[in-house]
Amino acid sequence: MPVLNERAYLRRAVETVLAQDVDGPSELILALAPSTDGTTELAREIAADEPRIALVDNPDADIPIGLNLAIAAGRYPTIVRVDAHSELESGYTQRALATLERVGAANVGGVMRADGRTPFQRAVARAYNSPVGLGGGAYHGGTQEGEAESAYLGVMRRAVLDEVGLFDESIRRGEDWELNLRIRRAGYTVWFDPTLSVTYWPRESWTRLVRQFAATGRWRGELVRRFGRGNSLRFFAPPLLVLAIAFAIVVGVLQATGVVTGWWAVAASVVYLPVVVYGILILVMALGPAGGRGWRDKLWTAAVLPTMHLSWGWGFLIGVLRGAHDTVDTSRLGDRNTPLP
Repeated sequence: MPVLNERAYLRRAVETVLAQDVDGPSELILALAPSTDGTTELAREIAADEPRIALVDNPDADIPIGLNLAIAAGRYPTIVRVDAHSELESGYTQRALATLERVGAANVGGVMRADGRTPFQRAVARAYNSPVGLGGGAYHGGTQEGEAESAYLGVMRRAVLDEVGLFDESIRRGEDWELNLRIRRAGYTVWFDPTLSVTYWPRESWTRLVRQFAATGRWRGELVRRFGRGNSLRFFAPPLLVLAIAFAIVVGVLQATGVVTGWWAVAASVVYLPVVVYGILILVMALGPAGGRGWRDKLWTAAVLPTMHLSWGWGFLIGVLRGAHDTVDTSRLGDRNTPLP
Protein backbone atom coordinates (compact mmCIF):
# COMPACT_ATOMS: atom_id res chain seq x y z
CA MET A 1 0.00 0.00 0.00
CA PRO A 2 1.66 3.25 -1.14
CA VAL A 3 0.68 6.05 1.26
CA LEU A 4 0.83 9.85 0.98
CA ASN A 5 -1.32 12.33 2.93
CA GLU A 6 -4.07 9.84 3.74
CA ARG A 7 -4.72 10.50 7.44
CA ALA A 8 -8.50 10.71 6.88
CA TYR A 9 -8.62 7.33 5.10
CA LEU A 10 -5.64 5.25 6.22
CA ARG A 11 -6.99 3.64 9.39
CA ARG A 12 -10.15 2.33 7.71
CA ALA A 13 -8.17 1.15 4.66
CA VAL A 14 -5.79 -0.81 6.90
CA GLU A 15 -8.66 -2.28 8.92
CA THR A 16 -10.35 -3.69 5.80
CA VAL A 17 -7.06 -5.27 4.68
CA LEU A 18 -6.30 -6.88 8.03
CA ALA A 19 -9.87 -8.17 8.27
CA GLN A 20 -9.39 -10.31 5.14
CA ASP A 21 -9.66 -14.03 5.82
CA VAL A 22 -6.93 -15.98 4.00
CA ASP A 23 -5.57 -19.50 4.35
CA GLY A 24 -1.99 -18.94 5.40
CA PRO A 25 0.27 -16.13 6.61
CA SER A 26 -0.11 -12.58 5.35
CA GLU A 27 1.47 -9.19 5.81
CA LEU A 28 0.65 -5.57 4.98
CA ILE A 29 3.54 -3.41 3.84
CA LEU A 30 3.01 0.37 3.86
CA ALA A 31 5.32 2.39 1.61
CA LEU A 32 5.36 5.76 3.35
CA ALA A 33 5.96 8.88 1.29
CA PRO A 34 6.78 12.16 3.09
CA SER A 35 3.29 13.21 4.24
CA THR A 36 2.48 16.62 5.72
CA ASP A 37 -0.83 15.81 7.44
CA GLY A 38 0.27 13.38 10.14
CA THR A 39 -0.20 10.24 8.04
CA THR A 40 3.27 8.87 8.80
CA GLU A 41 2.74 9.26 12.54
CA LEU A 42 -0.64 7.53 12.28
CA ALA A 43 0.89 4.69 10.25
CA ARG A 44 3.56 4.14 12.90
CA GLU A 45 0.92 4.17 15.62
CA ILE A 46 -1.16 1.54 13.78
CA ALA A 47 1.91 -0.60 13.01
CA ALA A 48 3.05 -0.57 16.64
CA ASP A 49 -0.04 -2.57 17.62
CA GLU A 50 -0.09 -4.95 14.66
CA PRO A 51 2.78 -7.39 13.97
CA ARG A 52 1.49 -8.09 10.44
CA ILE A 53 2.26 -4.50 9.36
CA ALA A 54 5.70 -3.53 8.04
CA LEU A 55 6.79 -0.02 7.08
CA VAL A 56 9.17 1.02 4.31
CA ASP A 57 10.19 4.57 3.43
CA ASN A 58 9.39 5.96 -0.02
CA PRO A 59 11.23 9.32 0.03
CA ASP A 60 10.65 9.94 -3.70
CA ALA A 61 6.84 9.74 -3.12
CA ASP A 62 6.27 8.17 -6.55
CA ILE A 63 3.69 5.36 -6.55
CA PRO A 64 5.62 2.86 -8.72
CA ILE A 65 8.75 3.31 -6.60
CA GLY A 66 6.73 2.80 -3.42
CA LEU A 67 5.09 -0.31 -4.87
CA ASN A 68 8.44 -1.79 -5.86
CA LEU A 69 9.92 -1.08 -2.42
CA ALA A 70 6.95 -2.79 -0.77
CA ILE A 71 7.09 -5.80 -3.10
CA ALA A 72 10.84 -6.16 -2.51
CA ALA A 73 10.20 -6.20 1.24
CA GLY A 74 7.46 -8.83 0.93
CA ARG A 75 7.96 -12.48 1.80
CA TYR A 76 5.06 -14.30 0.13
CA PRO A 77 4.33 -15.63 -3.39
CA THR A 78 1.17 -13.56 -4.00
CA ILE A 79 1.06 -9.76 -4.15
CA VAL A 80 -2.22 -7.99 -3.34
CA ARG A 81 -1.99 -4.35 -4.31
CA VAL A 82 -4.16 -2.09 -2.13
CA ASP A 83 -4.81 1.64 -1.95
CA ALA A 84 -4.88 3.89 1.12
CA HIS A 85 -7.87 5.70 -0.43
CA SER A 86 -9.96 2.56 -0.70
CA GLU A 87 -11.62 -0.20 1.34
CA LEU A 88 -11.58 -3.89 0.47
CA GLU A 89 -14.90 -5.70 0.50
CA SER A 90 -15.19 -8.57 2.96
CA GLY A 91 -13.85 -11.78 1.37
CA TYR A 92 -12.06 -9.87 -1.42
CA THR A 93 -8.66 -11.52 -1.01
CA GLN A 94 -9.98 -15.05 -0.57
CA ARG A 95 -12.15 -14.79 -3.70
CA ALA A 96 -9.30 -13.23 -5.69
CA LEU A 97 -6.92 -16.03 -4.73
CA ALA A 98 -9.53 -18.61 -5.72
CA THR A 99 -10.06 -16.91 -9.10
CA LEU A 100 -6.30 -16.65 -9.65
CA GLU A 101 -6.04 -20.40 -9.17
CA ARG A 102 -9.23 -21.30 -11.05
CA VAL A 103 -8.40 -19.48 -14.30
CA GLY A 104 -4.61 -19.73 -14.10
CA ALA A 105 -4.21 -15.97 -14.45
CA ALA A 106 -1.14 -13.93 -13.58
CA ASN A 107 -3.17 -10.97 -12.30
CA VAL A 108 -6.78 -10.68 -11.18
CA GLY A 109 -8.76 -7.51 -10.53
CA GLY A 110 -12.34 -6.53 -9.82
CA VAL A 111 -14.64 -3.54 -9.76
CA MET A 112 -13.76 -0.10 -8.43
CA ARG A 113 -16.94 1.08 -6.73
CA ALA A 114 -16.42 4.79 -6.12
CA ASP A 115 -18.32 6.41 -3.26
CA GLY A 116 -18.53 9.86 -1.71
CA ARG A 117 -19.17 11.62 1.58
CA THR A 118 -20.03 15.09 0.23
CA PRO A 119 -22.14 16.25 -2.74
CA PHE A 120 -18.96 16.96 -4.72
CA GLN A 121 -17.29 13.65 -3.92
CA ARG A 122 -20.52 11.77 -4.66
CA ALA A 123 -20.68 13.48 -8.06
CA VAL A 124 -17.12 12.39 -8.83
CA ALA A 125 -18.01 8.87 -7.68
CA ARG A 126 -21.01 8.76 -10.03
CA ALA A 127 -18.77 9.85 -12.88
CA TYR A 128 -16.28 7.11 -12.02
CA ASN A 129 -19.04 4.49 -11.94
CA SER A 130 -20.57 5.62 -15.24
CA PRO A 131 -19.40 4.61 -18.73
CA VAL A 132 -19.74 8.28 -19.69
CA GLY A 133 -17.36 9.36 -16.95
CA LEU A 134 -14.32 7.16 -17.55
CA GLY A 135 -14.95 5.46 -20.84
CA GLY A 136 -16.45 2.14 -19.87
CA GLY A 137 -13.40 0.19 -18.71
CA ALA A 138 -14.38 -3.18 -17.22
CA TYR A 139 -13.33 -2.28 -13.69
CA HIS A 140 -15.60 0.78 -13.71
CA GLY A 141 -18.75 -1.32 -13.58
CA GLY A 142 -18.32 -4.32 -15.85
CA THR A 143 -20.43 -7.42 -15.18
CA GLN A 144 -18.88 -9.99 -17.54
CA GLU A 145 -16.00 -12.09 -16.21
CA GLY A 146 -13.13 -12.65 -18.59
CA GLU A 147 -9.74 -11.58 -19.90
CA ALA A 148 -9.00 -7.90 -19.46
CA GLU A 149 -6.66 -5.18 -20.68
CA SER A 150 -5.69 -4.22 -17.15
CA ALA A 151 -6.73 -4.85 -13.55
CA TYR A 152 -7.76 -2.41 -10.85
CA LEU A 153 -5.19 -2.72 -8.06
CA GLY A 154 -4.56 -6.40 -8.81
CA VAL A 155 -3.79 -9.71 -7.10
CA MET A 156 -0.61 -10.91 -8.77
CA ARG A 157 1.70 -13.91 -8.85
CA ARG A 158 5.11 -12.83 -7.64
CA ALA A 159 6.83 -15.35 -9.93
CA VAL A 160 5.37 -13.57 -12.97
CA LEU A 161 6.54 -10.18 -11.67
CA ASP A 162 10.01 -11.63 -11.17
CA GLU A 163 9.94 -12.72 -14.82
CA VAL A 164 8.51 -9.62 -16.53
CA GLY A 165 9.83 -7.04 -14.07
CA LEU A 166 8.18 -4.88 -11.44
CA PHE A 167 6.47 -1.53 -11.98
CA ASP A 168 8.29 0.79 -14.39
CA GLU A 169 9.57 3.58 -12.15
CA SER A 170 9.82 5.99 -15.09
CA ILE A 171 6.00 5.96 -15.39
CA ARG A 172 4.31 7.97 -12.65
CA ARG A 173 0.70 7.45 -13.77
CA GLY A 174 -0.66 4.46 -15.66
CA GLU A 175 2.06 2.24 -14.22
CA ASP A 176 -0.49 -0.53 -13.62
CA TRP A 177 -1.64 -0.49 -17.26
CA GLU A 178 1.94 -0.71 -18.49
CA LEU A 179 2.75 -3.62 -16.15
CA ASN A 180 -0.33 -5.50 -17.33
CA LEU A 181 0.68 -4.85 -20.93
CA ARG A 182 4.02 -6.56 -20.23
CA ILE A 183 2.27 -9.41 -18.47
CA ARG A 184 -0.03 -9.99 -21.47
CA ARG A 185 2.79 -9.68 -23.99
CA ALA A 186 4.71 -12.34 -22.04
CA GLY A 187 1.82 -14.73 -22.70
CA TYR A 188 0.08 -14.53 -19.34
CA THR A 189 -3.56 -13.72 -18.62
CA VAL A 190 -4.96 -10.64 -16.88
CA TRP A 191 -8.44 -11.46 -15.58
CA PHE A 192 -11.47 -9.40 -14.57
CA ASP A 193 -13.77 -10.84 -11.90
CA PRO A 194 -16.86 -8.67 -11.22
CA THR A 195 -17.51 -10.44 -7.89
CA LEU A 196 -14.44 -8.63 -6.51
CA SER A 197 -15.28 -5.16 -5.24
CA VAL A 198 -13.25 -2.33 -3.75
CA THR A 199 -14.72 0.91 -2.43
CA TYR A 200 -12.73 3.91 -3.69
CA TRP A 201 -12.95 7.46 -2.29
CA PRO A 202 -12.30 10.05 -5.04
CA ARG A 203 -10.70 13.48 -4.68
CA GLU A 204 -12.50 15.83 -2.32
CA SER A 205 -12.30 19.15 -4.20
CA TRP A 206 -12.49 20.57 -7.71
CA THR A 207 -8.86 21.74 -7.76
CA ARG A 208 -7.57 18.34 -6.70
CA LEU A 209 -9.72 16.67 -9.35
CA VAL A 210 -8.31 18.95 -12.05
CA ARG A 211 -4.73 18.27 -10.97
CA GLN A 212 -5.32 14.53 -10.83
CA PHE A 213 -6.92 14.25 -14.26
CA ALA A 214 -4.52 16.64 -15.98
CA ALA A 215 -1.56 14.58 -14.73
CA THR A 216 -3.24 11.28 -15.60
CA GLY A 217 -4.10 12.51 -19.10
CA ARG A 218 -0.57 13.73 -19.69
CA TRP A 219 0.86 10.36 -18.70
CA ARG A 220 -1.60 8.59 -20.98
CA GLY A 221 -0.28 10.79 -23.77
CA GLU A 222 3.22 9.66 -22.83
CA LEU A 223 2.10 6.04 -22.95
CA VAL A 224 0.69 6.62 -26.43
CA ARG A 225 4.10 7.97 -27.46
CA ARG A 226 5.75 4.85 -26.06
CA PHE A 227 3.30 2.11 -26.97
CA GLY A 228 1.16 3.48 -29.81
CA ARG A 229 -1.69 1.16 -30.76
CA GLY A 230 -1.28 -0.81 -27.55
CA ASN A 231 -3.58 1.84 -26.09
CA SER A 232 -7.36 1.41 -26.24
CA LEU A 233 -9.31 3.69 -28.61
CA ARG A 234 -11.43 4.95 -25.69
CA PHE A 235 -8.43 6.94 -24.44
CA PHE A 236 -8.71 9.20 -27.48
CA ALA A 237 -12.26 10.44 -26.78
CA PRO A 238 -11.38 13.25 -24.29
CA PRO A 239 -8.64 14.80 -26.47
CA LEU A 240 -10.98 14.70 -29.47
CA LEU A 241 -13.56 16.56 -27.35
CA VAL A 242 -10.97 19.23 -26.48
CA LEU A 243 -10.08 19.65 -30.16
CA ALA A 244 -13.76 19.80 -31.15
CA ILE A 245 -14.44 22.59 -28.62
CA ALA A 246 -11.31 24.49 -29.68
CA PHE A 247 -12.29 24.22 -33.35
CA ALA A 248 -15.84 25.37 -32.58
CA ILE A 249 -14.48 28.43 -30.74
CA VAL A 250 -12.23 29.32 -33.67
CA VAL A 251 -15.10 28.99 -36.15
CA GLY A 252 -17.36 31.04 -33.86
CA VAL A 253 -14.83 33.86 -33.73
CA LEU A 254 -14.38 33.82 -37.52
CA GLN A 255 -18.16 33.95 -38.00
CA ALA A 256 -18.63 36.73 -35.44
CA THR A 257 -15.91 38.89 -36.99
CA GLY A 258 -17.23 38.39 -40.51
CA VAL A 259 -14.17 36.54 -41.77
CA VAL A 260 -16.40 33.60 -42.71
CA THR A 261 -19.75 34.58 -44.21
CA GLY A 262 -22.51 33.34 -46.44
CA TRP A 263 -22.69 29.72 -47.46
CA TRP A 264 -19.29 29.01 -45.90
CA ALA A 265 -20.54 30.28 -42.53
CA VAL A 266 -23.55 27.97 -42.72
CA ALA A 267 -21.40 24.97 -43.71
CA ALA A 268 -18.88 25.71 -40.98
CA SER A 269 -21.62 25.57 -38.34
CA VAL A 270 -21.49 21.78 -38.49
CA VAL A 271 -18.48 21.97 -36.14
CA TYR A 272 -20.88 22.90 -33.33
CA LEU A 273 -22.76 19.62 -33.60
CA PRO A 274 -20.42 17.39 -31.51
CA VAL A 275 -20.19 20.11 -28.84
CA VAL A 276 -23.98 20.43 -28.69
CA VAL A 277 -24.40 16.64 -28.52
CA TYR A 278 -21.86 16.49 -25.69
CA GLY A 279 -23.64 19.28 -23.82
CA ILE A 280 -26.97 17.44 -24.12
CA LEU A 281 -25.35 14.23 -22.87
CA ILE A 282 -24.00 16.04 -19.79
CA LEU A 283 -27.42 17.56 -19.06
CA VAL A 284 -29.14 14.19 -19.42
CA MET A 285 -26.62 12.61 -17.05
CA ALA A 286 -26.90 15.43 -14.52
CA LEU A 287 -30.69 15.81 -14.52
CA GLY A 288 -31.51 12.10 -14.65
CA PRO A 289 -31.22 9.47 -11.90
CA ALA A 290 -27.49 9.14 -12.63
CA GLY A 291 -27.01 12.73 -11.46
CA GLY A 292 -28.05 12.02 -7.90
CA ARG A 293 -31.12 12.87 -5.86
CA GLY A 294 -30.76 16.52 -4.80
CA TRP A 295 -30.18 19.58 -6.98
CA ARG A 296 -26.81 20.14 -5.35
CA ASP A 297 -25.68 16.68 -6.43
CA LYS A 298 -27.02 17.25 -9.95
CA LEU A 299 -25.23 20.59 -10.31
CA TRP A 300 -21.97 19.06 -9.17
CA THR A 301 -22.44 16.20 -11.62
CA ALA A 302 -22.90 18.70 -14.46
CA ALA A 303 -19.64 20.40 -13.40
CA VAL A 304 -17.60 17.28 -12.62
CA LEU A 305 -18.07 15.39 -15.90
CA PRO A 306 -16.67 18.10 -18.23
CA THR A 307 -13.98 18.89 -15.66
CA MET A 308 -12.74 15.31 -15.81
CA HIS A 309 -13.00 15.03 -19.58
CA LEU A 310 -11.40 18.38 -20.45
CA SER A 311 -8.61 18.17 -17.86
CA TRP A 312 -7.73 14.65 -18.98
CA GLY A 313 -8.04 15.52 -22.68
CA TRP A 314 -5.88 18.65 -22.44
CA GLY A 315 -3.27 16.76 -20.44
CA PHE A 316 -3.32 13.98 -23.04
CA LEU A 317 -2.62 16.39 -25.91
CA ILE A 318 0.31 17.93 -24.05
CA GLY A 319 1.62 14.46 -23.23
CA VAL A 320 1.44 13.33 -26.85
CA LEU A 321 3.11 16.49 -28.14
CA ARG A 322 5.71 17.05 -25.43
CA GLY A 323 5.80 13.92 -23.28
CA ALA A 324 5.14 13.67 -19.55
CA HIS A 325 8.75 14.19 -18.38
CA ASP A 326 8.62 14.83 -14.61
CA THR A 327 4.85 15.47 -14.40
CA VAL A 328 3.45 14.31 -11.06
CA ASP A 329 -0.04 14.06 -9.63
CA THR A 330 -0.07 16.77 -6.94
CA SER A 331 -3.71 16.19 -5.96
CA ARG A 332 -2.69 14.32 -2.79
CA LEU A 333 -0.63 17.28 -1.62
CA GLY A 334 -3.73 19.27 -0.63
CA ASP A 335 -5.20 22.52 -1.91
CA ARG A 336 -3.09 25.61 -1.45
CA ASN A 337 -3.80 27.21 1.94
CA THR A 338 -6.33 24.47 2.70
CA PRO A 339 -5.44 21.80 5.27
CA LEU A 340 -6.21 18.19 4.50
CA PRO A 341 -9.09 16.68 6.52
